[in-house]
Amino acid sequence: MNKILEKTQLSEAVYYMKFEAPDIARNRKAGQFLIVMVDQDLTERIPLTIADANAEEGWVAIAFQPVGASTYKLSQMKAGDYLGGVLGPLGTPSVIRKYDRPVVCVGGGFGTAPLYPIVQALKEAGNKVILIEGARNKDLLIFVDEMKAVCDEVIICTDDGSAGEKGVTTQPLERLCQSDVPPAEVIAIGPPIMMKFCCACTQKYNIPTTVSLNTIMIDGTGMCGGCRVSVGGKTKFVCVDGPDFDGHQVDWNNMMMRMKSFKAQETEAFHKCKVGLN
Repeated sequence: MNKILEKTQLSEAVYYMKFEAPDIARNRKAGQFLIVMVDQDLTERIPLTIADANAEEGWVAIAFQPVGASTYKLSQMKAGDYLGGVLGPLGTPSVIRKYDRPVVCVGGGFGTAPLYPIVQALKEAGNKVILIEGARNKDLLIFVDEMKAVCDEVIICTDDGSAGEKGVTTQPLERLCQSDVPPAEVIAIGPPIMMKFCCACTQKYNIPTTVSLNTIMIDGTGMCGGCRVSVGGKTKFVCVDGPDFDGHQVDWNNMMMRMKSFKAQETEAFHKCKVGLN
């Protein structure tokens, strides 16, 4: 069991949780994820990407959005409570290179949180990193101060213009791609539709683009087959082959269609759990 050290609400829809996991903290690498079990009796295993960790202090942090029964129960836990179990680190770590041109990272919604360890690793490798963070409004922005502390430049976009530029992330991304010093690589994590349009933008300029497809994971160990995606015409499993992939090779329409498969059941379970716990 893992003791929860801190739990805060970052925005209307996103929670941050820090818990004891010394072995994982020592061994994790950027881009990897965990399996979290809310209690020992619950059979559901929730795959969640690592948002931060500290090897010396022995803790790991996650950011998550309550969308089903288990994540809702997780959102109701507090500091001092114990998780039923945590397994990890899992998944293939992000490939971190040193470039002579900037790396642009694009975060949408709570996708900015799993970008944080990747940004840290890119900076440790000696890269110039520019972050573009997008959200519907200023109240949904997360990890802004943390990113400003490590990035060379942070560009904020909101749909309603309540913070930063009014518009979507592809607008500043297009400007950077057209600049005299275009990105050596773009890394995008967020809603699939955002990642799809980021890839459509960068493909015009032949800029390598990495995406994380963690949102489609279910079991997290490769056994259920729920996270299969088509990449370059081949079937891949996000939890064991990823979660990072070449965004220009992903069949986005197929992925987004498959993500809707159990949406009704997920929503029903969320509401039943919410009523039962309150």
